[in-house]
Amino acid sequence: MFYVPLYFEAIRSRPTLTFWLAALAQAALWLLVPMLFYAAPPGDLAQVLAIGHEFQFDSDVGPPLAFWLAEIAFRAGGIFGIYVLSQICIVAAYWCVFRLGSALVGPAQAVFAVLLMVGISPFTVPSPAFGPALLTMALWAFVLWHYWQAVALGQRGSWYALGVAAALILLASEAALILLGTLALFTALTKRGRAALDRIEPWIVAGVLVCVLFVHLLWLEGSSDSLTPIFARLRETGIARSNAVLWLRLLAAIVFAHAGLAILVVLAGGWPRLRGSPLPPVTRGAIDVFGGNFVKTFALLPAFLSTIVAVVLGRAVPIGGVAPLLVLSGLLVVIAAGDSIALHHGRILGFAWAGLLIVPAIMVPAVLILLPWTLGTNLTVTEPAAAMGRFFAHSFESRTGRPLAVVTGDIGTAAVVALGAPGRPSVYFDDDPARSPSVTPAEIRKDGAVVVWITPDTNPTPPPDIKAHFPDLIPEVPQVFERPVQGRMPSLRVGWAVIRPASVSAAAQTKPQ
Repeated sequence: MFYVPLYFEAIRSRPTLTFWLAALAQAALWLLVPMLFYAAPPGDLAQVLAIGHEFQFDSDVGPPLAFWLAEIAFRAGGIFGIYVLSQICIVAAYWCVFRLGSALVGPAQAVFAVLLMVGISPFTVPSPAFGPALLTMALWAFVLWHYWQAVALGQRGSWYALGVAAALILLASEAALILLGTLALFTALTKRGRAALDRIEPWIVAGVLVCVLFVHLLWLEGSSDSLTPIFARLRETGIARSNAVLWLRLLAAIVFAHAGLAILVVLAGGWPRLRGSPLPPVTRGAIDVFGGNFVKTFALLPAFLSTIVAVVLGRAVPIGGVAPLLVLSGLLVVIAAGDSIALHHGRILGFAWAGLLIVPAIMVPAVLILLPWTLGTNLTVTEPAAAMGRFFAHSFESRTGRPLAVVTGDIGTAAVVALGAPGRPSVYFDDDPARSPSVTPAEIRKDGAVVVWITPDTNPTPPPDIKAHFPDLIPEVPQVFERPVQGRMPSLRVGWAVIRPASVSAAAQTKPQ
């Protein structure tokens, strides 16, 4: 008896509904997991919020839009608001890929492209950690969709939507010049792209983007590395070999991010060979050369350029993050599969997709429980942010009579403490003060601060780098905090010290004995 899975019939008959069910199921899952199991923000999210808290225009972190949006979302909905914002970016990118794919390969095959994206890791486990890469991913998908509408379909109003999204990318990402430069190059080198420039709309958009570009370049000047040490490093003996190794590692990381997608492609392609016929093929009309080149160019060239620039600058990750570079990976695979796609192992394929969606979410609590008992590995999401913030805020206030205004020291720990403390104190990046320009040493002397660091034992002596920044620091006895799962890990001890406000210190010195 020939078996046709229900999901396959849904893809063929109700592709839009199938898309929304899949996209919203993934979003709901990655909203639920961090809210239930993360005691502290994942990844660099705490530092993103620490930077965004100041609403600085000219810090050295590059374009600030993602940091501002993160702070706005946190003020509106707490940490849940951040997780919602992350999933909005994911679903928005999926929707743009679906709309673009529907125009290129038809709605049914466009659903295939989106379903394959569940097998690309940056869109799943790391997705709750909102930052510039996630925001840029959504905006870049929006740009590509509206570029196709404007150039291929002749919808002149789409130029303005493209222009708004492109301007926001310039306000959000270090990779904006790479992404938008690729777009400009593709337009100039293709006949249809050049023909689209005969209208007034693209030139209006280009004029506005040139103005925004100047602001973007100012941010890059503040956040980029100096060119002198870069050129000096490029002249070092043996640098070509190390650069080649670094580039291959970056490419390998991008390829490895597609591991789940590769599993789905292998199963759908009919390996391993078993008895049974493939599902009825899903066909489409032939894609013209411009459409094929469009997807190939923007699926491959930005990744190539971003990794090259990262190697030159000595970065460990592609410029702008990985997520924006993988937006068209699923659609590229669908186009490469041909005009007629027949899926093998229909039942197994459905279970495999569901497994890629659900198993990583199940593995999160399993890892959080098992790793402390097996490897004794410390995971930052298990640090009790709320308890740490309350303790240090209360300790500072009880000693000075003032609310805690600044936290500094070990930046990762300070950012977590600031996030959990009542009143949201600022974080002073003592190793890179340009990241917190509104907090200065003079402000710390005036208003006081709490300095924190992780310590392996009860020795209160601060690390040498912190001692160098604060030579007069008088440390307190390290505070022990209880993790949700302690296991075989050593106790979470946080060394700390209070820098008293100048007025409080002066009052203590003049107080009669």
